[in-house]
Parts: sequence; C-alpha cells; structure tokens
Amino acid sequence: MTDGPILLTFDFPARPPGGPEQEAALRALAEDIAQETGLLWKIWTASAEEKRAGGVYLFADRASAEAYRQKHAARLGAMGVTGIEASYREIMGPLTEITRGPVR
Repeated sequence: MTDGPILLTFDFPARPPGGPEQEAALRALAEDIAQETGLLWKIWTASAEEKRAGGVYLFADRASAEAYRQKHAARLGAMGVTGIEASYREIMGPLTEITRGPVR
C-alpha cells in the first residue's frame, strides 16, 4: 500500500435523468462533493442503456477515500439505491505520467 493518490470508483443502478429538479439536486451534490477532504477530482459517469451511474474519484490518500466511500454509500442507501459497487486502486505513478493521466 502506498501513501499516494487513491482512485475510488462507484457504480450503481440509476433511474434515467430527470427534469430541472434532478438537475438542481445533482448540481448541489456536485458542490458538496467538491468540498470533500482529500478529493483531487471526480469524473461523473452514466449509462442510460444500462441504467447505471457512478463516478471515478481521485483522492490524495486512502483514508480520505475510505471516509468518502462510507459517506456516499450511506447517502445512496438512504435514497433507496442498492447494488452499489465500489473499489479502490492505487495509482502507478511513473506509467501514468507517461500516458498523461491526471493524477494531481
């Protein structure tokens, strides 16, 4: 285990995008997530065909990623979302730099 950045991915069942109310709720969620301790960035993901959504997050350290995983899984669960998949990956720094991966 390294002390470097940790990639966290979430994938879960999701309903199709809604109207302005859902857009506003997601914007508020994005603003909240942006304040997370240790978060370097997040990429939002969705597949309307598969009815799934999620995200790819880069955290500065494992502790921040683990704390966020617990918080977000609880938030999703409170909304009735089940089948949540989450995983951690360490960054292979030198190889990622060669391929221009955004790890800062």
